[in-house]
Amino acid sequence: MEKSLCLYFQVHQPDRLRLYRFFDIGNDSQYFDEFANRTILKRIAQRCYLPMNELIYELIQKHGKDFKVAFSISGAALEQFEQYAPEVLESFKKLASTKCVEFLAETYSHSLASLKSEKEFKNQVKEHSAAIKKYFGVKPKAFRNTELIYSDAIGEAVAAMGFNTMLTEGAKHILGWKSPNFLYTNAINPKLKLLLKNFNLSDDIAFRFAGNNVTSDQYAAWLAESAKEADIINLFMDYETFGEHQKASTGIFEFMRALPEAVLANTELKFCTPSEAAAMHQPVAPLHVPYAISWADEERDTSAWLGNELQNEAFEKLYSLEKGVMAAKDEELLADYRKLQESDHFYYMCTKFFSDGAVHKYFNPYDTPYEAFINYMNVLSDFALRVEKKNNKPKKK
Repeated sequence: MEKSLCLYFQVHQPDRLRLYRFFDIGNDSQYFDEFANRTILKRIAQRCYLPMNELIYELIQKHGKDFKVAFSISGAALEQFEQYAPEVLESFKKLASTKCVEFLAETYSHSLASLKSEKEFKNQVKEHSAAIKKYFGVKPKAFRNTELIYSDAIGEAVAAMGFNTMLTEGAKHILGWKSPNFLYTNAINPKLKLLLKNFNLSDDIAFRFAGNNVTSDQYAAWLAESAKEADIINLFMDYETFGEHQKASTGIFEFMRALPEAVLANTELKFCTPSEAAAMHQPVAPLHVPYAISWADEERDTSAWLGNELQNEAFEKLYSLEKGVMAAKDEELLADYRKLQESDHFYYMCTKFFSDGAVHKYFNPYDTPYEAFINYMNVLSDFALRVEKKNNKPKKK
């Protein structure tokens, strides 16, 4: 049986909140910092999305069907592309036309809904799948949950939505002695196949590239060594790794340009998409995940978003409004509700320190987690007033 290399990239940009003061509550319902969102997106488009999409297109032209990748692009990112950088959207459509790129389903708002509301979770997945069909002309077959969050129950819900493949983290405390380099199944519904991230090899590119000065040949040698006892190696990472987190000056683009040839010439691995990998390989065992796991931090759990009282208070308050939002049947209210669900808002409230704290600080526009919490709760207070007002509005006769 062939050995597979699955390369998947996450594309997401949050809707950042503006500084929202206590005195704005009830007086101003403009929550989002459109200037920051536009400025940051345009910067990352120039540094990452446009040059990297062009590079991947060139690699596909060079290697044909021997080089394939997958993307999960959040609805939040798609909306920002359409609004601020339509050329980025066009470049992804160009990649879609090659038939060598798979687009995955996820939650539309890059939300944590799978941990709280199955109904909202399913609605967002349905909305995201429709967006992928609209923009790229394909119906997603494989699923990637926000932040690679997964549990047995979440996997069962995903299978019930018709997906037969899901991506998640190869967390040590779940795998034990087992390897992430094989195909597994959901413990409740074995029809759902699981691809597990090899975080060591993924992080060598995503987090350690600049410090390691690794070449494509060296990296291909690491892959070849890992492939000796493997069916599939899954490299999952943020797309912003290329040009934004790892600057162009590190040589990250040159590394990527040479990687496919190094892999194809020096390893047994063949590039494939997640759906192809799931169809090609036989699962070795069910994976038992009673409590939710994710990609984040040493714990590989959900504590990066829901690990302290601030985060949990904000999270519970947000989802307590779901029933009222749905009852209001107001598109503008629903759009804001979805944006307020983005996982980033809760990530900014994380109070972790040490090595993980440095990662959190890099992605955080606030000086402290407490500022993030207060700002978010001020916004949520105004939003709650809008929901209440909408539902108590006298009906027209």
